[in-house]
Amino acid sequence: MAIEEILDLEQLEVNIYRGSVFSPESGNWQRTFGGHVAGQSLVSAVRTVDPKYLVHSLHGYFLRPGDAKAPTVFIVERLRDGGSFATRRVNAIQHGETIFSMSASFQTDQSGIHHQDAMPSAPPPEDLPGLTEIKAFDDAGFRQFAEWEVRVVPQDRLERLPGKASQQQVWFRHRDPLPDDPVLHICALAYLSDLTLLGSAHVHHEAEREHLQIASLDHAMWFMRPFRADEWLLYDQSSPSACGGRALTQGKLFNQYGEMVAAVMQEGLTRYKRDFTPGQQ
Repeated sequence: MAIEEILDLEQLEVNIYRGSVFSPESGNWQRTFGGHVAGQSLVSAVRTVDPKYLVHSLHGYFLRPGDAKAPTVFIVERLRDGGSFATRRVNAIQHGETIFSMSASFQTDQSGIHHQDAMPSAPPPEDLPGLTEIKAFDDAGFRQFAEWEVRVVPQDRLERLPGKASQQQVWFRHRDPLPDDPVLHICALAYLSDLTLLGSAHVHHEAEREHLQIASLDHAMWFMRPFRADEWLLYDQSSPSACGGRALTQGKLFNQYGEMVAAVMQEGLTRYKRDFTPGQQ
């Protein structure tokens, strides 16, 4: 299913929208991909604001597992329309229950100070393997993402930073040119930003990976500079802490010109399955 089709919601009533199912051929995905519901939630919020406002941040919580075979209804609450900022709250509903809740903030075009962290060094994407060439991603369930080029930097080619507990770098872009609609590119990035981020928490726990129950718990994004989702973006990821069955992850997104275009933070479930006891494998 094309990203434009995924993000093209049906309006049912004022402030109420319905999105497509995760994928009619979603393989072994039993739950809705988190980026799918987050991207559609953002689209529903965008539909209710004046075009003079552009989204600059979102904060969402995954409350229940989504049904990959069922459509989702999005109810938008218009919290504020100010001179410079607008705020929306969205509840994503399946089978009568809220599976995801998100707040999004929008801002008119304004000027202010400028600075950013330098883009980290990374091998060029053309020299890296795709998802299907990596064992961890060699799964029929990832057919849903065939329209995206995703290249993971091998751990032995990462430039290690002192004090960083767990690092990962991923390049990605949409394979085909997308329309010149900045909102589409922002929502497409929200969609894909959930795909690999939590993986940065268990890159050094390969032996335990199959014994973990993994799921996104929340997701926050900040959009800082214009970008295109059909041009290569470097997703520089790290996990500063994991304990208590949860892991904190963070990511910075850069275009190939070295501009930092967005930032992401996420906490995820990384607890042992009930039938597994560490040290008794």
